[in-house]
Amino acid sequence: MKSVLLFLFAMAGNTGFAFPVLAGDTLEVPERVLFDFRREPDRERWQVEDDVVMGGRSQGDFYVDGEGNGIFSGVVSLENDGGFSSVQAYFEPIDVSAYRVAVLRVKGDGKRYQFRVESVPGERHSYIHHFQTSGEWETIEIPLADMVPMHHGNRLDLPNYPGKTMSHARFMIANGQAEAFRLEIDRVSLR
Repeated sequence: MKSVLLFLFAMAGNTGFAFPVLAGDTLEVPERVLFDFRREPDRERWQVEDDVVMGGRSQGDFYVDGEGNGIFSGVVSLENDGGFSSVQAYFEPIDVSAYRVAVLRVKGDGKRYQFRVESVPGERHSYIHHFQTSGEWETIEIPLADMVPMHHGNRLDLPNYPGKTMSHARFMIANGQAEAFRLEIDRVSLR
């Protein structure tokens, strides 16, 4: 039975389908890549949103470099009640109930960033997890159940991310200070 499931999984890699894999006595779901900037459709989904939407003066930029990494960079300004820059992607809701961890392959500048998700389109709040970068390429694992509900910087009295569906992902910098920033993103996946 185990060899049949492993064969099916190997074949799935050629067809785009993912089958669970039996490992010991448990059923493991293969990693799901949400974004890989080497793929053209993934590049086009991401757009910058700065505090300019609320009158601020921060300026973020997003592009894909020659090595296929998404580059989110710019300057956060506190002028005019500003203080954040973000890059985000919306997509049709996907079922994420089989996964427990968001896996970010990134290279930051030593600053703290946020990874945010929304369950359904148009949700008024995001589920957020802060992560610190080291200045080197690193893999950051974020337990989905640890992502807290927030709206405009305020923690809400709601349960943490339920991890059933996902329709939006965002990287944000909002550390309460004026600063230049640069975050390189190789890929985002679920495990």
